[in-house]
Amino acid sequence: MIFFILNLFDLSLKLNGFPIKKAEKALRNIQLKKESEFEAYVNEKKQDIVNFHLKHTPFYKLLAKNANLLDWNSIPVMTKHDLQKPVNERLSNTFKNKKIYLNKTSGSSGDPFVFAKDKYCHTLTWAIIKDRFGWYNLDFNSSKQARFYGIPLDKKGYYKERFKDALGKRYRFSVFDLSDKAFKRHLKIFKSTKFDYLNGYTSSIVQFAKYLNRENIILKDICPSLKACVVTSEMLFENDKKLLELQFGIPVINEYGASELDIIAFQNTNDEWQVNSETLLVEILDNDNNILPLGEEGRIVITSLYNKAHPFIRYDIGDIGILSKNSTIKKPILEKLTGRTNDIAILPSGKKAAGLTFYYITKSIIEDDGNVKEFIIEQILKDAFTIKYVSQNELSDDKMKVISKEMEHYLEKGLHINFERQIKLERSKSGKLRQFSSKIHNV
Repeated sequence: MIFFILNLFDLSLKLNGFPIKKAEKALRNIQLKKESEFEAYVNEKKQDIVNFHLKHTPFYKLLAKNANLLDWNSIPVMTKHDLQKPVNERLSNTFKNKKIYLNKTSGSSGDPFVFAKDKYCHTLTWAIIKDRFGWYNLDFNSSKQARFYGIPLDKKGYYKERFKDALGKRYRFSVFDLSDKAFKRHLKIFKSTKFDYLNGYTSSIVQFAKYLNRENIILKDICPSLKACVVTSEMLFENDKKLLELQFGIPVINEYGASELDIIAFQNTNDEWQVNSETLLVEILDNDNNILPLGEEGRIVITSLYNKAHPFIRYDIGDIGILSKNSTIKKPILEKLTGRTNDIAILPSGKKAAGLTFYYITKSIIEDDGNVKEFIIEQILKDAFTIKYVSQNELSDDKMKVISKEMEHYLEKGLHINFERQIKLERSKSGKLRQFSSKIHNV
């Protein structure tokens, strides 16, 4: 009976047709390969997955009609735009009549779509997740999770997620209510529950830490069982990480992943953002789809080496980043994640600027007095930006002038900056917050 309770998560996967033990054994065998063997392993899996989808997936055969298996550069780069069609039109023939894992991306990139994974591929995803959390002695079968995620608001979806939370030893906190009143209720739950770790969207967890800072509370003093905090789905800025570590009193672990793929990178115990090389191939490409040398910034393009239900081959995830010069084929290191390719501001002069760059500049000014809880920036026109913010008090004229001046300093002269105070900021249906977005299209 004790074994049943401790392994309820694994059992639930098994009962739903996900062979977790088989996947974990396969993962261990991959990880045991020496560095000298790993390049051959990756090359073999690359060829296998391309060959499979060219044979069995009409959608991919049409997309990759000029592909040459002996020339990786001839394999086309897929974009989210390519996937804007019914999922049944994108599946491989071998999985059209089988039970597969179906889900929908959050839409935080602006291009939501339904995706598919075959059951073995999705089980490997869980094996990777369990492996990475295990680096910090966190076990999905026994470690209690404080979960800061969104939840479907329809009755069926809501109770389905709550049931999954129960199986996964998770307590879900709402990310749609970030008021002090809600955080006060959260604290009572932390006082009475032996949580092992926090996990969830960066922006929501940062807001919780800011509340603790205002109340002069260290979370581990309230909940001594806490071991770590894992943040995901949104950018984690260095000053926010320091705030989390200070107010929680535990290590903060940065995760980078995508629901349609897998964990892409996970902060290891040496404070490196270690890329998942076991089930994914991560490349950094320039605008002409050329592979960039290590240390150079470009588009993050990813191949799922095991998904036979749906091709994700040289898939442009929409993010920009850098692989460290210290990377190896077995242990790539993500040195920097600088934002999304669609988070680009196009200015009247034609100059382009990464939206998160001046979001960060504005952040250093707007949050220095503790008045503003959170904010987002929207580009309305080439010369017009709106800063929407939640605060205890209205921003002063002087503060708004400083922000406008700094934005012009880092961008260019002649910009119009509008400020709108909000009761709360609008989040996506999943609960994620986009720090910067542009209303300008086809520029």
